[in-house]
Amino acid sequence: MRSFTARSNDDGVRLSRFCERQCPLLPKGEMYKAFRNRRIKVNGKRQSPDYRICEGDIVELYINDEYFMPNGVRKLSPAVRLDMLYEDENLIFINKPAGLLCHSDNKNQSNVIDSVLAYLQSKNEFSLEKENYFTPALCNRIDQGTEGIVIAAKNYPSLRDMNRIIRNDLATKTYLFVSEERIEPGIYEAFRYRDKEQKKTVVSPVPKDGYSLIKTWFRLKDETAGVYLYECDLMTGKTHQIRAHAAFLGAPILGDTKYGGSAKGLRSQLLCSWQVSFHDIPPENKLSYLEGRTIRCNDNSVIRYFENRKSR
Repeated sequence: MRSFTARSNDDGVRLSRFCERQCPLLPKGEMYKAFRNRRIKVNGKRQSPDYRICEGDIVELYINDEYFMPNGVRKLSPAVRLDMLYEDENLIFINKPAGLLCHSDNKNQSNVIDSVLAYLQSKNEFSLEKENYFTPALCNRIDQGTEGIVIAAKNYPSLRDMNRIIRNDLATKTYLFVSEERIEPGIYEAFRYRDKEQKKTVVSPVPKDGYSLIKTWFRLKDETAGVYLYECDLMTGKTHQIRAHAAFLGAPILGDTKYGGSAKGLRSQLLCSWQVSFHDIPPENKLSYLEGRTIRCNDNSVIRYFENRKSR
């Protein structure tokens, strides 16, 4: 028998998920058999697989040792200093620079989530060695070559509720980008297909088999010296949506050579996840205190590039 004390990061996790994490080699059929045979208990009592764990619960697993998590702790990639836009006990809003991965690519490259874990460990808010179930995780992700806001959840309830906010469109994400061509302001619809071999999004003006609808709201924010600064809201969230849609409309993003943009000596596309605004969050959501709040990163290369062109 092995016993685990639920920590704050385990709060709200389904008991079956907790067991799967602790016993990754245990077949699901055997796990549910253990539930039926009272070999999985919480606070000394039998519980159903759907039981939600509470902080402080004692979870007892009468399971053979060979089914448990192998010994050894995951090694983090080299950490980088992160630009924190906002932090509280539940969330961190990070201004990710272009070129930094959101997640590990198994090549030991620096990335956002490993840097978040290293940061939280340095504050004694998290320990890879001690956590039972939940590891702080990202609620959204952006391309390696795109900079801007990435949200990290410190605990499971915050990840769950931020995912609900994003899934129910209660968070408006606004991007900035620079192009040498003009798009008339408005909401544009098209259809996209993800070419996995080419790792590229293909856009069509009409629906086709395998294509899905995309909607993007483009607004001209400023213009100078033959370049245009746009605000853009994703009304659907698809891979490379802004990059592919802008190119389809004849205004590829500067630096985005994958979609026909001019290189102009840039290392990546001039695209930034600039701000996120929260609205209509129900009071029962753990993160309802974000209601009416806007998080913004004004110090970004898109604005700097445009202002530099403007001042010439």
